[in-house]
Amino acid sequence: MIKIGNIELGEFPLLLAPMEDVSDPPFRAVCKQYGADLMYTEFISSEGLIRNAHKSIQKLDIYDYERPIGIQIFGGEEDAMVESTRIVEAANPNLIDINYGCPVNKVVCKMAGAGILQDIPKMVRLTEQVVKATSLPVTVKTRLGWDDNTINIVEVAERLQDIGIQALSIHGRTRKQMYKGEARWEMIAKVKENPRIKIPIFGNGDITSPEKALEYKNKYGVDGIMIGRAAIGAPWIFNQVKAYLFRGEHIPDPPIEEKIEVIKIHLNKSIEWKGNALGVLEMRQHYSNYLRGLPNIKPFRNQLVTTNQIEEIYAILDEVLNTYSGIETTL
Repeated sequence: MIKIGNIELGEFPLLLAPMEDVSDPPFRAVCKQYGADLMYTEFISSEGLIRNAHKSIQKLDIYDYERPIGIQIFGGEEDAMVESTRIVEAANPNLIDINYGCPVNKVVCKMAGAGILQDIPKMVRLTEQVVKATSLPVTVKTRLGWDDNTINIVEVAERLQDIGIQALSIHGRTRKQMYKGEARWEMIAKVKENPRIKIPIFGNGDITSPEKALEYKNKYGVDGIMIGRAAIGAPWIFNQVKAYLFRGEHIPDPPIEEKIEVIKIHLNKSIEWKGNALGVLEMRQHYSNYLRGLPNIKPFRNQLVTTNQIEEIYAILDEVLNTYSGIETTL
């Protein structure tokens, strides 16, 4: 049984990676429905929280059906991180996660996200202050290092464990790699194999199929796997991976009837959370992923991303269902 503090996550948990502009409550709802064991919010700016910025505050929204769930924060200033930790704790998540992995320039330039990989002592100090500021379990998501010359993840894992984090998720790339090249899971395995490490180690990067999940579980010995981009438009990947890992079963992608139902659930949740206009707008990024592989789907997809009328969207989805019912998806 893998545990973070007192949170029981099962034998080999599957985590939904926090993804900016993706891992919102509507998306998390369908991922939970299809077997995600632990999920995180989109990362939230500590500076935004202490300034009471609307976008940051709204990201604190979590729901009981999502539990266990962690709220993820990022920042480069100790005072702001400590104050934001107290704000986050009031939202009552199951844990608090610190993002030391985001590679985008607007975050890195503030010595936040993966930027802090250039200053490990500061990373340790900041983490220690967050741990001291809350009674909740604190976890960290990070990368192997800043670049190939500073892959120091084994040392970083030890130091973070020593100051009290209770789990570590590692994306198997450096910041310089961004999302290019292959994730180097052999470096994640070195952390897990370190006899000093007692906390759960979760691997992240390039898990795109149940077969790969089983291969990496056996080869690298991690305590669980974090899935990100592969879940976009395919939240059922969590149940597919579980079926293959634990029962050796291959679960096919859902039929079009089920996919359309999931899209509607996702759309409804988006409208409930953000209101009609913004809920419809933010759902547009998901249609092509949900419907990929369907032959000649482009005209329908174009209609879905150009109309603002909710009734029309439902009508288009029903037309997609009628058109492709009985036709298998070809990926």
